[in-house]
Formats: sequence, structure tokens, C-alpha cells
Amino acid sequence: MDNTPKGNRLHIALMGRTNVGKSSLLNLMLGQDIAITSPVAGTTTDVVEKAMELLPLGPVLFLDTAGLDDVSELSGVRLEKTAKVFDRADVIILVTEADTWTNYEETVLAESMGRKIPILIVVNKVDLHQPSPAFLKMMTDKTGRVLTVSCNDETQRQTYLNDLKQQLLEKAPADFIGTPSLIGDLLPAGGFAVLVVPIDLQAPKGRLILPQVQTIRDILDHDATAVIVKERELAATLANLKTPPAIVVTDSQAILKVTADVPPEIPVTTFSILFARQKADLAVMARGAAAIDSLQPGDKVLIAEACSHHA
Repeated sequence: MDNTPKGNRLHIALMGRTNVGKSSLLNLMLGQDIAITSPVAGTTTDVVEKAMELLPLGPVLFLDTAGLDDVSELSGVRLEKTAKVFDRADVIILVTEADTWTNYEETVLAESMGRKIPILIVVNKVDLHQPSPAFLKMMTDKTGRVLTVSCNDETQRQTYLNDLKQQLLEKAPADFIGTPSLIGDLLPAGGFAVLVVPIDLQAPKGRLILPQVQTIRDILDHDATAVIVKERELAATLANLKTPPAIVVTDSQAILKVTADVPPEIPVTTFSILFARQKADLAVMARGAAAIDSLQPGDKVLIAEACSHHA
């Protein structure tokens, strides 16, 4: 599970003021000392990432951030990195202390609500000071539920963890809980797909690239069969099959040769399109591609790509 891609993990950001126990809460959830803790404010500098399997949620990535009220020499850089976590977070855990609610917490709450990011308030250090009923009511009114914990109480770790997991399960985006299939829903029961995998100078030595591996895994998860070929063997492979495949999937660089070799009645797509269908709005992308035919001289087209391979 440690090899699950970051993009397939639920990103859970831990935010709060310095020394409220964000890193201690992370260590409590992990059951190990991953994040450095100290009574000295501002111990966490960069965003600390920790991947784990958090059942029944599945693979998650915790993002432990610097304190919101950091006033150290490098506070500007730290806070800038913390602010960018909003762009990555699927859920935010806002850690505070009993009867303490400042402009820092209110800013996080407003930002998360403005971005429609689910937020969970955790009141830490209840072994030192129990929150008042009025404070708990105020927290509940803001987010619907508040959890109280003491990271120093190892005997209650499982209870805290169960409560936290239940809240995260309720707040996690629906598309994470029911992640759409990559290719399995395109295959009939017992069917098979032919995957075209070019092996060239750009291919990593001794292994397949991650999108190809993920596609194979999804096919196996749906009790179907994957036939893997290089583009030069595709035509011969199709000719030797007794039954045509349900679909042919190819690397984009081989699309022209593949479409020429595959009979028109067999659907053809690319690994990139499969992932675009799973992670984005493929219908919008298709409409954008269709708009190419209506372009007029002088029109401007934005082509934006986030792939570091072509950066």
C-alpha cells in the first residue's frame, strides 16, 4: 500500500497554531514517532507527508503543516507552504486547544468552507484542560461535530482513532469513497483487453510505468484478462486471438499505428484517456477537442500540461 500513488490517496491536512499538538496527533494516529514533537513552538518547518492505510477509508496521505502563528525568522516561507496545502487537501483536521479559538482558526475555517473542503475540529490536550460546554457547542455549531483527544493518553489511542476514522469516513468526498473504475467497467465478465506497451529508449528499464501497472491491476480486480503486447506484435496478436478483445488500450505515442492495425469494430483508447475519465470530466475534454473544428484564424488556444516528462 506504500506504493499507492499520491493522487489515489485521500489527502488529510493537519492545521493549527504552533504547539497545539498537530504532530503529536499524527504520531498518535500512526502509532509511531514520524513527526518530530517538542514543547518549543515551530518545530515543524516543511510540510511533513506520511502515507498509510487507514481502514475502512483506504490509502491516505497525512500532511502535517507548520503552525499558523509561526513568528520565527523563516515564518514567511513556512506559512506560504502551509497555505498551499489548501490546494491539495481533501479533508482538513483543524487542531486547537480547549476554550481557545482565535483569528487563526477562524481563517482556516473560512478558507476551507470557501473552498468547500470538509473540516473536522479536534480539541487536543484535554488531559490538561477540559473544554467548557459552551466552547464545545460553539465548535459543534461551526462544523457539526468536534472530537476531544489527549495525545499523551496511549490507553485511549484506539478509541480516538475509531472516532477519527468515523468522522473522516463521513466527511471524505464521495468520489473517494466510491472511486470510479479505471477500465474494469468497460469489460464484460470474463472479457479481456489488449494493452499496447511500447518499449523504447524512454521506457524505464526492467519495469512498466505506473499507469500501465494500475490498468493491469484494475483489469485483474474485475476478474478480466489483460494481454500485453508491443506495438509491433499487435497485428499478429489480434490475428491469433479466437475472440476479439473488448478494448485495446495503447500508449499515446503509438496511437496512429494501433488504430491502423485494429479492426474498426474494436474500441481503441489510450492510457491517458482512461485516467482522464477517472480523474477528470472527460465529457468536457471531449467538447474541448470538438471545438478545434470551429477554430477561426487568429483564435487563441491554451495548451496546459502538468506532466514533468515534458516540462
